[in-house]
Amino acid sequence: MTSAQEQGPAVEAFDAVDVIRAKRDGGVVAEPELRWMVDAYTRGYVADAQMASFAMAVLLNGMGRDEIRVLTDAMIASGERMSFADLGKPTVDKHSTGGVGDKITLPLAPLVASFGVAVPQLSGRGLGHTGGTLDKLESIPGWRAALSNDELFAQLRDVGAVICAAGSGLAPADKKLYALRDVTGTVEAIPLIASSIMSKKIAEGTDALVLDVKFGSGAFMRDIDHARELARTMVALGTDSGVATTALLTDMNTPLGLAIGNANEVQESVDVLAGGGPADIIELTVALAREMLALAGQPDADVEAALRDGRAMDSWRAMIRAQGGDPDAALPAARETQTVSATRAGVVTRIDALPFGIAAWRLGAGRARAQDPVVHAAGIDLHVKPGDAVVVGQPLFTLRADDPARFERALDAVEGAWDVGTDAPPAAPLVRERITA
Repeated sequence: MTSAQEQGPAVEAFDAVDVIRAKRDGGVVAEPELRWMVDAYTRGYVADAQMASFAMAVLLNGMGRDEIRVLTDAMIASGERMSFADLGKPTVDKHSTGGVGDKITLPLAPLVASFGVAVPQLSGRGLGHTGGTLDKLESIPGWRAALSNDELFAQLRDVGAVICAAGSGLAPADKKLYALRDVTGTVEAIPLIASSIMSKKIAEGTDALVLDVKFGSGAFMRDIDHARELARTMVALGTDSGVATTALLTDMNTPLGLAIGNANEVQESVDVLAGGGPADIIELTVALAREMLALAGQPDADVEAALRDGRAMDSWRAMIRAQGGDPDAALPAARETQTVSATRAGVVTRIDALPFGIAAWRLGAGRARAQDPVVHAAGIDLHVKPGDAVVVGQPLFTLRADDPARFERALDAVEGAWDVGTDAPPAAPLVRERITA
């Protein structure tokens, strides 16, 4: 009798080349093969080059609903799956596809939690021009992103809202595939985007999920048709997995709010929780809160009242303290500022989101590589929004940085990114559509 070592490695059930060819030729990959492909890639049997070929085939030929469901479920099965069944209260989460000035999670999580609903918001860090929720909150002295599962459950039970880093055990296949997509030109494949987002959210164990799918200059999806396709795909994935899921399509052609950065976005979020803040931030926060609370069984919740009467602020302060932060501490302030003012009178007709996101990144508010630090005080404060009248010399926006050498490249990024004209731009709704199963 020979030993296992003498027999050689175990025979794999399928061959990666066959799976690649099936998708390359526009066919449907059967469930057993697709599940094997994800598992074999996660454990290192399928090489990066093979998975890159498969990802490109998906980008070019797409996937059917069942294929995307199987792909997502296989990525969930690559790691742990959390459960909040013992909390004794409904759980609902929100995911945004990202944008410029998008700090909505910060006021939203405590607002929804103030109604007795648990909000397990597992968030990430920024890369490039889109900011990261954890980077923003780390502007608060003492606040920490890393929580154990026991700490997470205790905070959901006692406070209701948690914004923290996702553990490495959730959908490790997605983490590996995401890094590969980033360097192989396959990031834009809607089946891969949808399965990436939803594998983590479903593995998280929430009862319900609301998706904020953005389109426009500062969004991952530039046009509304692709954003709609992504939203419908993700809503279907959530529904098929037993997670009550809805989506809002929202406009990201103009930065959200007036603050773009980290510490300044925290301050703007606190302003909203105090009953003030920019109208667009309030509008989107309220719209998403209504969606979340409806899925949690409270369709008639008066979310505006919770912002006015201080309940949401109390929830915020408890959430920050529970993670070691001081809600009363001063936030970091930039050492240097530079203000750009209007050179003609008129009406602001355009503020293009993407260039301002890139400028904030160049000021130090974002990172070019995952390991880079961020400068929490860096960023941009807008003083006007499209539709506002201005006079000559009126401040339009202020750049903030610790190093004044950063101003030149930031100004280069926003060159031509705003206009002052004679006629106000037509009003466009912030929330464009609602998508359900």
